[in-house]
Amino acid sequence: MQRLLAALVLAATAALAAAPEAFTTSAGTLRLTPIQHASLMIQAGGKVIYIDPAQGKYDGLPQADYILITDIHGDHMAPPIIDKLKKAGTLILAPKAVAEKVAGCTVISNGETKTVGDFKVEAIPMYNLKPAANGTFFHEKGRGNGYVLTYGGRRFYFSGDTEGTPEMKALKNIDVAFVCMNLPYTMAPEAAAEALRAFHPAIVYPYHYSQSDLSIFSKALAASGIDVRIRDWYPK
Repeated sequence: MQRLLAALVLAATAALAAAPEAFTTSAGTLRLTPIQHASLMIQAGGKVIYIDPAQGKYDGLPQADYILITDIHGDHMAPPIIDKLKKAGTLILAPKAVAEKVAGCTVISNGETKTVGDFKVEAIPMYNLKPAANGTFFHEKGRGNGYVLTYGGRRFYFSGDTEGTPEMKALKNIDVAFVCMNLPYTMAPEAAAEALRAFHPAIVYPYHYSQSDLSIFSKALAASGIDVRIRDWYPK
Protein backbone atom coordinates (compact mmCIF):
# COMPACT_ATOMS: atom_id res chain seq x y z
CA MET A 1 0.00 0.00 0.00
CA GLN A 2 2.79 2.41 0.87
CA ARG A 3 4.47 1.69 -2.47
CA LEU A 4 1.17 2.31 -4.28
CA LEU A 5 0.65 5.63 -2.50
CA ALA A 6 4.20 6.68 -3.27
CA ALA A 7 3.69 5.84 -6.94
CA LEU A 8 0.47 7.86 -7.06
CA VAL A 9 2.14 10.86 -5.46
CA LEU A 10 5.03 10.63 -7.93
CA ALA A 11 2.65 10.44 -10.88
CA ALA A 12 0.66 13.42 -9.65
CA THR A 13 3.79 15.48 -9.13
CA ALA A 14 5.19 14.64 -12.54
CA ALA A 15 1.87 15.66 -14.09
CA LEU A 16 2.48 19.22 -12.86
CA ALA A 17 4.83 19.64 -15.80
CA ALA A 18 3.20 20.56 -19.10
CA ALA A 19 2.46 17.85 -21.63
CA PRO A 20 5.53 17.11 -23.76
CA GLU A 21 5.81 18.26 -27.35
CA ALA A 22 6.93 15.40 -29.61
CA PHE A 23 9.12 15.81 -32.70
CA THR A 24 10.05 13.12 -35.19
CA THR A 25 13.75 12.92 -36.09
CA SER A 26 15.93 10.47 -38.00
CA ALA A 27 17.25 9.24 -34.64
CA GLY A 28 13.81 8.70 -33.10
CA THR A 29 11.31 10.85 -31.25
CA LEU A 30 12.48 13.87 -29.29
CA ARG A 31 10.15 14.98 -26.50
CA LEU A 32 10.34 18.47 -25.11
CA THR A 33 8.51 19.42 -21.93
CA PRO A 34 7.98 23.08 -20.96
CA ILE A 35 8.50 23.56 -17.23
CA GLN A 36 8.32 27.29 -16.50
CA HIS A 37 9.50 30.61 -17.95
CA ALA A 38 12.75 29.60 -19.70
CA SER A 39 13.13 26.16 -18.12
CA LEU A 40 12.45 22.99 -20.10
CA MET A 41 13.32 19.31 -20.37
CA ILE A 42 14.31 17.32 -23.46
CA GLN A 43 14.15 13.51 -23.68
CA ALA A 44 15.66 11.74 -26.68
CA GLY A 45 17.80 8.70 -27.35
CA GLY A 46 17.48 7.56 -23.75
CA LYS A 47 19.03 10.82 -22.50
CA VAL A 48 17.60 13.70 -20.47
CA ILE A 49 18.63 17.32 -21.08
CA TYR A 50 17.55 20.34 -19.05
CA ILE A 51 17.90 23.86 -20.35
CA ASP A 52 18.03 26.59 -17.70
CA PRO A 53 16.54 24.51 -14.86
CA ALA A 54 15.77 27.42 -12.55
CA GLN A 55 12.00 27.99 -12.51
CA GLY A 56 9.13 25.63 -11.72
CA LYS A 57 8.79 22.24 -10.05
CA TYR A 58 11.19 19.32 -10.54
CA ASP A 59 9.97 16.73 -8.05
CA GLY A 60 9.33 13.49 -9.89
CA LEU A 61 11.27 14.48 -12.99
CA PRO A 62 14.29 12.40 -14.06
CA GLN A 63 17.85 13.37 -13.31
CA ALA A 64 19.94 14.95 -16.03
CA ASP A 65 22.45 13.50 -18.41
CA TYR A 66 23.16 16.98 -19.75
CA ILE A 67 22.34 20.50 -18.51
CA LEU A 68 22.65 23.63 -20.65
CA ILE A 69 22.68 27.02 -18.91
CA THR A 70 22.42 30.30 -20.79
CA ASP A 71 23.23 33.01 -18.23
CA ILE A 72 23.90 33.99 -14.61
CA HIS A 73 20.52 35.53 -13.81
CA GLY A 74 18.38 33.70 -11.27
CA ASP A 75 15.63 32.82 -13.75
CA HIS A 76 18.20 30.83 -15.74
CA MET A 77 20.77 29.64 -13.20
CA ALA A 78 19.77 28.08 -9.86
CA PRO A 79 22.58 26.07 -8.24
CA PRO A 80 20.28 24.23 -5.75
CA ILE A 81 18.11 22.93 -8.62
CA ILE A 82 21.19 22.00 -10.65
CA ASP A 83 22.49 20.03 -7.65
CA LYS A 84 19.13 18.27 -7.36
CA LEU A 85 19.04 17.24 -11.02
CA LYS A 86 22.63 16.23 -11.62
CA LYS A 87 24.00 12.77 -11.03
CA ALA A 88 27.39 11.11 -11.43
CA GLY A 89 28.49 11.84 -14.97
CA THR A 90 26.10 14.73 -15.68
CA LEU A 91 27.68 17.15 -18.17
CA ILE A 92 26.89 20.83 -17.61
CA LEU A 93 27.56 23.14 -20.55
CA ALA A 94 27.61 26.84 -19.74
CA PRO A 95 29.36 30.12 -20.54
CA LYS A 96 32.37 31.18 -18.48
CA ALA A 97 30.32 33.60 -16.34
CA VAL A 98 28.13 30.69 -15.19
CA ALA A 99 31.10 28.36 -14.66
CA GLU A 100 32.53 30.91 -12.23
CA LYS A 101 29.44 30.45 -10.06
CA VAL A 102 28.49 26.79 -10.61
CA ALA A 103 31.06 24.07 -9.93
CA GLY A 104 31.74 21.38 -12.50
CA CYS A 105 30.72 23.19 -15.69
CA THR A 106 32.30 22.62 -19.06
CA VAL A 107 32.69 26.05 -20.65
CA ILE A 108 31.23 26.68 -24.09
CA SER A 109 31.62 30.18 -25.49
CA ASN A 110 29.84 32.16 -28.19
CA GLY A 111 30.54 30.58 -31.57
CA GLU A 112 31.76 27.23 -30.20
CA THR A 113 30.25 23.84 -31.02
CA LYS A 114 30.47 20.71 -28.88
CA THR A 115 29.19 17.21 -29.53
CA VAL A 116 27.76 15.39 -26.52
CA GLY A 117 26.54 11.87 -27.26
CA ASP A 118 24.11 12.07 -30.17
CA PHE A 119 23.59 15.83 -29.75
CA LYS A 120 25.45 18.73 -31.34
CA VAL A 121 25.37 21.93 -29.28
CA GLU A 122 26.18 25.32 -30.83
CA ALA A 123 26.57 28.39 -28.59
CA ILE A 124 24.87 31.43 -30.13
CA PRO A 125 25.55 34.98 -28.87
CA MET A 126 22.67 36.42 -26.80
CA TYR A 127 22.70 40.05 -25.74
CA ASN A 128 20.91 43.39 -25.66
CA LEU A 129 21.36 45.79 -28.55
CA LYS A 130 20.41 48.83 -26.50
CA PRO A 131 21.44 49.77 -22.93
CA ALA A 132 18.95 50.20 -20.11
CA ALA A 133 17.96 53.64 -18.85
CA ASN A 134 21.00 53.75 -16.56
CA GLY A 135 23.38 53.11 -19.44
CA THR A 136 24.21 49.50 -18.54
CA PHE A 137 23.18 46.34 -20.35
CA PHE A 138 21.01 43.66 -18.77
CA HIS A 139 22.87 41.18 -20.99
CA GLU A 140 26.17 42.32 -22.43
CA LYS A 141 27.57 40.69 -25.53
CA GLY A 142 29.78 37.68 -24.85
CA ARG A 143 28.49 36.81 -21.38
CA GLY A 144 25.64 34.42 -22.15
CA ASN A 145 24.75 31.79 -24.72
CA GLY A 146 21.71 30.89 -26.70
CA TYR A 147 21.90 27.35 -28.05
CA VAL A 148 21.16 25.43 -31.23
CA LEU A 149 20.72 21.76 -30.40
CA THR A 150 20.83 19.31 -33.32
CA TYR A 151 19.49 15.78 -32.92
CA GLY A 152 18.57 13.34 -35.66
CA GLY A 153 18.84 16.02 -38.32
CA ARG A 154 16.43 18.43 -36.55
CA ARG A 155 17.68 21.80 -35.29
CA PHE A 156 16.21 23.37 -32.16
CA TYR A 157 17.07 26.95 -31.16
CA PHE A 158 16.78 28.28 -27.59
CA SER A 159 17.33 32.02 -27.55
CA GLY A 160 18.05 32.70 -23.90
CA ASP A 161 17.82 36.40 -22.97
CA THR A 162 18.44 38.43 -26.10
CA GLU A 163 17.19 40.92 -28.58
CA GLY A 164 16.94 40.23 -32.30
CA THR A 165 20.69 40.28 -32.87
CA PRO A 166 22.43 39.88 -36.25
CA GLU A 167 23.56 36.43 -35.07
CA MET A 168 19.96 35.37 -34.43
CA LYS A 169 18.77 36.74 -37.74
CA ALA A 170 21.55 34.87 -39.55
CA LEU A 171 20.56 31.44 -38.23
CA LYS A 172 19.92 28.82 -40.91
CA ASN A 173 17.72 25.72 -41.16
CA ILE A 174 16.08 26.01 -37.74
CA ASP A 175 13.20 23.57 -37.39
CA VAL A 176 11.95 24.70 -33.97
CA ALA A 177 12.72 27.98 -32.19
CA PHE A 178 12.08 29.00 -28.60
CA VAL A 179 12.30 32.79 -28.54
CA CYS A 180 12.12 35.18 -25.58
CA MET A 181 10.21 38.43 -25.23
CA ASN A 182 9.73 40.59 -22.14
CA LEU A 183 10.51 44.24 -21.65
CA PRO A 184 12.73 45.81 -20.48
CA TYR A 185 15.02 42.78 -20.25
CA THR A 186 14.86 41.36 -23.77
CA MET A 187 12.52 42.60 -26.52
CA ALA A 188 8.93 43.39 -27.38
CA PRO A 189 6.70 40.88 -29.22
CA GLU A 190 6.93 42.96 -32.41
CA ALA A 191 10.75 42.86 -32.33
CA ALA A 192 10.73 39.12 -31.70
CA ALA A 193 8.44 38.61 -34.69
CA GLU A 194 10.73 40.73 -36.88
CA ALA A 195 13.74 38.61 -35.94
CA LEU A 196 11.82 35.41 -36.63
CA ARG A 197 10.83 36.58 -40.09
CA ALA A 198 14.55 37.00 -40.81
CA PHE A 199 15.64 33.43 -40.00
CA HIS A 200 12.23 31.82 -40.53
CA PRO A 201 12.09 28.65 -38.43
CA ALA A 202 9.39 26.15 -39.29
CA ILE A 203 7.90 26.32 -35.78
CA VAL A 204 8.22 28.88 -32.99
CA TYR A 205 7.27 28.70 -29.34
CA PRO A 206 7.35 32.02 -27.50
CA TYR A 207 8.85 31.47 -24.04
CA HIS A 208 10.30 33.69 -21.32
CA TYR A 209 7.42 36.03 -22.14
CA SER A 210 6.23 37.06 -18.65
CA GLN A 211 3.38 39.59 -19.16
CA SER A 212 3.98 40.13 -22.89
CA ASP A 213 0.93 40.27 -25.16
CA LEU A 214 1.31 37.12 -27.23
CA SER A 215 -1.60 38.09 -29.48
CA ILE A 216 0.60 40.86 -30.90
CA PHE A 217 3.33 38.31 -31.59
CA SER A 218 0.93 35.87 -33.27
CA LYS A 219 -0.66 38.56 -35.44
CA ALA A 220 2.74 39.82 -36.55
CA LEU A 221 3.60 36.34 -37.85
CA ALA A 222 0.16 35.47 -39.22
CA ALA A 223 1.17 35.62 -42.88
CA SER A 224 4.76 34.45 -42.43
CA GLY A 225 4.27 30.71 -42.87
CA ILE A 226 5.83 30.13 -39.43
CA ASP A 227 3.81 27.79 -37.20
CA VAL A 228 3.31 29.78 -33.97
CA ARG A 229 2.59 27.52 -30.99
CA ILE A 230 1.43 29.20 -27.79
CA ARG A 231 1.85 27.24 -24.57
CA ASP A 232 1.37 28.15 -20.92
CA TRP A 233 4.84 28.60 -19.42
CA TYR A 234 3.46 29.98 -16.17
CA PRO A 235 1.35 27.24 -14.51
CA LYS A 236 -0.60 28.32 -11.48
